[in-house]
Amino acid sequence: MGLFKQLFSKKLKATSANLTPSGDRDASTAVRHLEIISKRLTNHLFTGEYHSAFKGVGMVFKEVKEYNAGDDIRFIDWNVSARMGTTYSKVFEEERELSVFILVDASASNLFGTGNQSKKELISEITAVLAFSAANNNDKAGLLLCTDTVEKYIPPKKGRQHILYMMKVLLSFQPKALKTDLSKALQYLNNNSKHKSIVFILSDFADNNYEPLLRVASKKHDVIGIQVYDKAETALPKMGMVEMADAETGAVRWLDTNNPATRAAWQEQHLWLMNETKETFKRAGADLLQIATGEDYVKVLQQFFIKRG
Repeated sequence: MGLFKQLFSKKLKATSANLTPSGDRDASTAVRHLEIISKRLTNHLFTGEYHSAFKGVGMVFKEVKEYNAGDDIRFIDWNVSARMGTTYSKVFEEERELSVFILVDASASNLFGTGNQSKKELISEITAVLAFSAANNNDKAGLLLCTDTVEKYIPPKKGRQHILYMMKVLLSFQPKALKTDLSKALQYLNNNSKHKSIVFILSDFADNNYEPLLRVASKKHDVIGIQVYDKAETALPKMGMVEMADAETGAVRWLDTNNPATRAAWQEQHLWLMNETKETFKRAGADLLQIATGEDYVKVLQQFFIKRG
């Protein structure tokens, strides 16, 4: 498996006609498309689920009311009680304003796609849904784009216009590098986020050595990984001899896709990656969703929100 692992440690981009990565849509049209989809979903599906899934960062004072038997005596407002001549207690409510960081892996392996959707396009749709869900709940949303370095950072802000700007940047973004190093992005996040936040990491996670920094991030933040993959990565289609090129390293190799040993090794590598990612997030104390291109990601997200809520 030595050479196989070396070439397939990053998911390969096929150069055959049947395995051509999907091209980017026109950015402005795609932004509008994502806004329409996200508005429908967040208005009709995710409003309550998102709100209940993510807890506020603390409690804030709301008002005072007359003390009733059974109220917590620790919250009696003695100053107001003295002025009014009767006992009053403080009322608190959950501080709902949250910051949502969406960390997107923009490396070349996410260009891969064999159907009507590439991994990059799936990531873009999920990012839009998460960002608009945050905006609908009056939470801040920010974006971090990474390869083997931090390529672009948009600090969290509120509002629809900010979300549209994030989506425009995401869809039109052309990374300077091709490779993946999630530890760089996690290090940047850990160094630049002062308060507890909701952190979504969208990637195929074809990477190594990011677990220590994921552990650090999970201790401070509520971290949710979303691992995207293509169905052709689970089972190699039978297409005879196919020239494969590693999207991140450029390494080229001919594969006999009809060979049972080759097909078994391909599937074994994918299963190893999926299981290793799942165990890595479990050890770090973070959640992980695994979604395939063409899959109903809405159902997956909704079930996750309901379970957490």
